[in-house]
Formats: sequence, C-alpha cells, structure tokens
Amino acid sequence: MARSITIRRSLPLFRTESGDLNEHTFFGPGTFTVVPIPNPIKNGGPAWLKLSAEPWGTANESDGTIEGNWSSRWNGGADPTIPEDALYKWKRGSAQARIIGERVYLLFDWDRGARRGLIDAMRESPQRLVGKYINLSNPAITRPWVGMIVSDQRIDGRWPQGRPDFRR
Repeated sequence: MARSITIRRSLPLFRTESGDLNEHTFFGPGTFTVVPIPNPIKNGGPAWLKLSAEPWGTANESDGTIEGNWSSRWNGGADPTIPEDALYKWKRGSAQARIIGERVYLLFDWDRGARRGLIDAMRESPQRLVGKYINLSNPAITRPWVGMIVSDQRIDGRWPQGRPDFRR
C-alpha cells in the first residue's frame, strides 16, 4: 500500500548528472508517494548476499573498542595502478583505527600497501559514523562516507560508488 510523505525543506544529494561531487542536486520540497519495498533478506536473501557475508577479516586484535588493527576491503572504484581492476572488484588490505575526541580515523591500505586512504568521521551516535574518504595516494580524490559500527569486530561503510568495510 502506497502512502504520501511531505518534505518541507530541500535536501541536498551528492550525485549529479555530471558526476561532479562539488555539485549538488536538491530534492524537495513537496509531497511524494512512497511504495513499500519487500525485505530483500527475508528467507535468507539472494545468493550474492551470502557470498559477501562470508568472513574475510584477518586482524585478531580486539579489546572491546574499535581502536587498533583491522582488515579492510573496498569496492566501487577501479584503481588504475592495479592491472585488470574493475569497479566491482574488492581491493583488500590492512587498516588502523584511532579515536580522538568525537572523531574516528580509519587509515587503510590496498595493493599490498602501495596505496593508502583515510576515513575522517564524526560520531553521530554510538554506532553511526559520518565523514569523508581521502585518497592519500591522490588527495584530490575525496568522497562522502557513512559507516555503522556493528561491533568491535565489524564496521560497515558506504560511499557513493561502493563500500569500504573493516573486519577483525
């Protein structure tokens, strides 16, 4: 059953037709129809979901905090320095997490340590992180990033092109 929602102020979205992240598209104000979408993981979910849920972290450090060593992986971008790389392929590496005040920093690498990135995030809640990704190998590349601290063993992330995730 469809229902209507009203948006009173315009909401900025990051993606534009040009793909330029410095431009914003605004959504609203107005009244919009919302259609319920079935739960995609009901009854176990699709096969691809099971594949992505397999354990992949190799860092074994954990003391009840997210600080310390992690395994990392990301997709959603093709690294031109990696032969035959593609948007959908996971780039794996190691990471370190540090908390300084309300900020959480996730420094990670890929391509056997040849390339590095940094997540600079603020805590919006005990589990929700909001910030940006900075490619330290090419600092002109930055992206908005949101993350969910699932546990001291798992941080799930999202940026416009894909997912950077962290596991122990």
